[in-house]
Amino acid sequence: MSDAARKPNASEKRQMKSAARLYAVQALFQMEAAGQTVDKVGSEFETHRFGAIYDDDEMAEGDPKLFRRLIEDAVTGQVPIDQMTDRALVAKWPIGRIDPVLRALFRAAGAELISSATPPKVVINEFVEVARAFFPDGKEAKFVNAVLDHMAREARPEAF
Repeated sequence: MSDAARKPNASEKRQMKSAARLYAVQALFQMEAAGQTVDKVGSEFETHRFGAIYDDDEMAEGDPKLFRRLIEDAVTGQVPIDQMTDRALVAKWPIGRIDPVLRALFRAAGAELISSATPPKVVINEFVEVARAFFPDGKEAKFVNAVLDHMAREARPEAF
C-alpha cells in the first residue's frame, strides 16, 4: 500500500491534530496581519504548508478538517471568543493589547472549546504546547495555561 493510500495510525492522527492547531494559530495571525480571508489563507496553508519541505525541513501534515473548523469557527465566533478571553485576562489588558500571536492562539483555542467535543484539558494542553513552539522561554505558556483554564471553565463548566 502506498503512503498516500495508507491510513494514519492513532499516534499519527494526534500529530496531525497538533499540527492543525499550530497551523490554525499561524493562519489566524496571518489573516489579521495581512487582512486576508479565511478561504485565501486556508487554501494557502492546505496547498503550500501541510507536508511541504522548506530548506530540507519537512512541515508536518495537518488534519485539514480540524484546521478548517478552527479557523472558520474562530472567525465566525470572534466576538464571543474575544469577550470570553477578555473576561479571562486582567482588566487592564484586554485582548486588543496582547501579542498578536497570543490573540490568534486564544481565538483558535476558544473556537475549539466552544464547538468541539474534545475534552477541555486536552485543548488546554495542546494549545500550551503551541505557545511553547512560539515562545520557548515558557513564561507565555504559563500565561496561556491560566487564561485557557478560565476560558474552558466558562465555555464547558460541566467538564470540571
